[in-house]
Amino acid sequence: MNKKNTTYRDTLWAGIWLFGMTLLWLWDFLFLNKPAFEQVQEGFLNTLIIAGCTILLSLLLGWLSGVALYFLEKQRFQVPYLIAGFFVNLLRSIPQIVGVLMGYVLITLMLEHRWITSEWSVLLLISFTISLFVFLELSDLVRERIAYFRQRDFFSAMLVCGIKESRIVNREVLWKNSLQHIFNKLISIFGVTIFLQCSVDFIVSVGLSSNVSSLNFPTTLGSLLAKIDSKQDILAISHTLWNPGYIGNLFFEHLQGVTVAFIIVFTLLCIYKIANGFAARHELA
Repeated sequence: MNKKNTTYRDTLWAGIWLFGMTLLWLWDFLFLNKPAFEQVQEGFLNTLIIAGCTILLSLLLGWLSGVALYFLEKQRFQVPYLIAGFFVNLLRSIPQIVGVLMGYVLITLMLEHRWITSEWSVLLLISFTISLFVFLELSDLVRERIAYFRQRDFFSAMLVCGIKESRIVNREVLWKNSLQHIFNKLISIFGVTIFLQCSVDFIVSVGLSSNVSSLNFPTTLGSLLAKIDSKQDILAISHTLWNPGYIGNLFFEHLQGVTVAFIIVFTLLCIYKIANGFAARHELA
């Protein structure tokens, strides 16, 4: 593909997402009833807050764990490295959606015992739960970047000059030469977070167990999608396959479910395009 065609593909899709969300907001403002409109706004904002907090926590956990595992691996005594590696592999062996669902159960128990009471606490705990099962992608990237530059001459030269290895790793390797790779990975994690969150919220909302209920958690896009009104709206989409003339009603009578479904699918598509465009623009391997 011509490089000129990929230069601003990531910013183009970011603009497309913002433009699409703005048009959707205006349409809902005009034609969606006020209670449903407020719920959609709340669910959208809560979903973005959780995804944003998850990115920050994943960056912190991924950076620290990647650097820590690198230095532990170099130690003469391998016991600390083996212990850390065991817990890392244990987390890696748990399917992400199962791990996040287990976290939801624990958060529900905390709510039942009133250990947490504020909505912000729940949002942060959900973010932390998701970050525990996605940060390893960033940790692996950090270790790969360190291993790559460890073979370069400048790494050994800086060590000979008396510069601390921790400074070389954190400043020269990760900060100065890997930020684009890390940022691209965070974009992907943002998309994975939204997918996981919406999937688990949907599972919880349809009643996976009596202990976990959507009533325990703040409104999100996933929980909105599982509401009976949204389900009926989604079913109306399939109805249009046999009755094409009914399609106009989707944008007025079934707007809540169509809106939520569109936000999720459109956002995930744009994030995928943004990540690919960013990687192509910066020629990331």
